[in-house]
Amino acid sequence: MARIRTKAASIGIKKNRLALPLSKKPVFESLGDGVSVGYRRNLGTGTWIARRADGMGGSNQQVIGQADDFADADGSSILSWAQAQARAFDWAKSGETATSTPPVTLGGALKAYRADLAVRGADTANEARVRRHLPKRLLDKAVADLTRDDLKNWRDGLSEALAPATVNRITNGLKAALNLAADGTDRILTRNAWEKGLASIRDAERTRNVIIPDAEVAKIVAAADAQSTAFGLLVEVAAATGSRYSQIAALTIEDLQDGGGDLRLMMPTSRKGKGIKKVLRRPVPITKGLAKKLRASAGTRPPTSPLLVKPSGEPWAKSDHSRPFARAVKAAGLDAAAQVTIYALRHSSIVRQALAGVPLRVVAALHDTSVTMIERTYSANIADHADALARRALKDFGHPKRPKAPILSREPMEGQCRHGHSYADHPPYRNKAGAIVCAACARERTRRTKLKKRER
Repeated sequence: MARIRTKAASIGIKKNRLALPLSKKPVFESLGDGVSVGYRRNLGTGTWIARRADGMGGSNQQVIGQADDFADADGSSILSWAQAQARAFDWAKSGETATSTPPVTLGGALKAYRADLAVRGADTANEARVRRHLPKRLLDKAVADLTRDDLKNWRDGLSEALAPATVNRITNGLKAALNLAADGTDRILTRNAWEKGLASIRDAERTRNVIIPDAEVAKIVAAADAQSTAFGLLVEVAAATGSRYSQIAALTIEDLQDGGGDLRLMMPTSRKGKGIKKVLRRPVPITKGLAKKLRASAGTRPPTSPLLVKPSGEPWAKSDHSRPFARAVKAAGLDAAAQVTIYALRHSSIVRQALAGVPLRVVAALHDTSVTMIERTYSANIADHADALARRALKDFGHPKRPKAPILSREPMEGQCRHGHSYADHPPYRNKAGAIVCAACARERTRRTKLKKRER
């Protein structure tokens, strides 16, 4: 075994290592026999890392303690440069390798991510969406061994078959899983592979919102009801409330409030967004006809039972609606190229309320979203909405009509006007100002005015 270095290396001098830039990648000094000590410059106290070559072109690494950057070394958790060298040799000699604690593979990282989502009450489909697109060669690879090119090539392959927004959604889930894995171990010393290789595709959030006229929405509801009363009721609730399918499927009988004058559904909020989200209930108004259908469907079932069930009596599960809704769209005669999904009913509801003059803050609350998201997603429709509201206040001032001088009185008079018209043959009148106007002269002025207009 090589002797411990007594000559101070660059990272062995405190002022030298504190002058290093902040970085997740450590700076290593070789000690010989394939053993190295690395120093990672952090925002606070730096970290000592031992590294040992495995003889096959790879290496094993382990955090062995904190550096004595701001506190005196105690030989336990805070180590001097000499103590870090000794600890590194002891670790290498003890045989603590990746065989005793296997490296975290990409598949293992996704498994831990799924468990974390479940604990936080988030949607575990975020993990399944990522896993179904990953090849086995990447799933079996250690996270610490992933390279930028590995992940970038995989992302670019997705872009050939999927929309940019979908690719970003998948890669964001993978980045979340990899960050969780890096937070849980000291062996993953850099996140550069996924921070660079899985960079988001720019200008991907160009939404394709299908807005359906009310007449066509009615056709879809009727076509759904023709398949089954249960499915028709599900689609009608989606069309009337604009809520997400997952929210509608989570409704219980006690969420139907139809005992008083105000008929409503206490719609559960979605679990979209980051962090642990508590499911709340928010009132969404419904019509009297829909309330009667829902109450009849509930029957005598317990209040905590699902409000909407399939024809078999089972609750609606994820994607149960997809194929029946596609058949309803086809039966309603809508263009197949439009790719109308049940989410189009939500888009149409939001735009319908905006065009009806409902304040956007109220629209956002009723649809469990935000004003910012509505403005971002429905910007073109909001422009139409603002245009429609503004037109109500428009007034055309460009062509005012000149009022004719009222004839206040006609009276027989003698004599003639200054143009020689006899007042006996052409009875004059007094205008509003009290002046006497010759009827013949007035007609002549009108004739000349019309003639000039024709000549133009």
